[in-house]
Amino acid sequence: MAQHLKIALGADHGGFELKQQLLEHLAGLGHTVEDCGTSGTGAVDYPRFAEAVARLVASGRCDFGVVVDGAGIGSAMAANKVPGVLAAACHTAALARSAREHNDANVLALGASQVDVATAKAVVDAFLQASCTAERHRNRVRMIKEIERTALASAPADTAVGDGDIARITRRVKELLGQAAPSDGQAPAIPPGELAKLIDHTLLKPEATDSDVQKLCDEARRFGFFSVCVNPSYVQRCKMALRDSPVKVCCVVGFPLGAQPPEIKALEARRALREGAREIDMVVNIGALKGGDDDLVRRDIRGVVEACKEGRAACKVILETALLTDPEKVRGCELAMKAGADFVKTSTGFSKGGATVEDIELMARTVAPRKLGVKASGGIRTYADVVRMIRAGATRVGCSSSVQIMEEAQALAARKG
Repeated sequence: MAQHLKIALGADHGGFELKQQLLEHLAGLGHTVEDCGTSGTGAVDYPRFAEAVARLVASGRCDFGVVVDGAGIGSAMAANKVPGVLAAACHTAALARSAREHNDANVLALGASQVDVATAKAVVDAFLQASCTAERHRNRVRMIKEIERTALASAPADTAVGDGDIARITRRVKELLGQAAPSDGQAPAIPPGELAKLIDHTLLKPEATDSDVQKLCDEARRFGFFSVCVNPSYVQRCKMALRDSPVKVCCVVGFPLGAQPPEIKALEARRALREGAREIDMVVNIGALKGGDDDLVRRDIRGVVEACKEGRAACKVILETALLTDPEKVRGCELAMKAGADFVKTSTGFSKGGATVEDIELMARTVAPRKLGVKASGGIRTYADVVRMIRAGATRVGCSSSVQIMEEAQALAARKG
């Protein structure tokens, strides 16, 4: 094999010893091997390693993947849940060759209980040497991929909490906040379950790691937040981590400066939607807004809105209010309405200021005729901050301090109860 490839290799405890043999074999052939674990024979869960291998292949960071468990079947099933992966469980060289030539498989699953070391090496070699070149086979592979694209586009996008539910919850929360302040001077207690549905649990810092993103998703599941809001490279991971959960995936676009051309933002949005995002928070072209180029601003927003409508997703427009005058904020809201956006949003959290009560009140008044949502973000760190924003007119809150805020809400609810 003259061609040197990048191979993602992973296994659970049942496949660990065979994985080590294959690692040495592949490296000896000149391939670069990304070892995804496990690192011993202690009991582990095969889906985690199959997913790690599959994601490296789907992202293009590795050419092919090999994953080993007891039978190979479970790892193939897990890997195939990652969009872009075609995994096949094979226990003979003939099957491996067919998986490549007929099905263009990019991940090979092996069962350590089904093959010996020599056979496993022969299966891997056959898999890596073959390719899908016949047009009739390639056409059928395209049909398989189209099934995946259609399923992702038409999935009932986390319908457990719909727009009507959010509107009802928002009204209920505002009713609670409109009541007289308690005699003890504390903020009124919003039921934690209802509060969580108004929060986008956010992680946008550039140094965020895979483990940070997994923690974000685990927290979102635990508290029942409306969504997790992440950078584009983590959409697929979040979608997988939040399977069978009502928590949506929200992705930022044109972040954080908003200076990309409209077509680039639209492409970025479409990719995020294909990978599982159900809300897009796009940064408006701030310079164009301040410079009075309303046509560019409207086209900038409209391109992302159209992508969202095709993908049955919500579009939020980030104005970066700290950089705008009040008339510019109003004009930004008006252009978002004209372009068909679903929300206006205050801030990226990466500029010189975040959400303020005054900005939320101004934005809420401006978009009221079209009933757009208003998202407060940037600098929201406490339960009291959230209360102020909702009282001012926010219908969604984005923050990275969501867990602390929920813990405050739970403690307050317990005292009131």
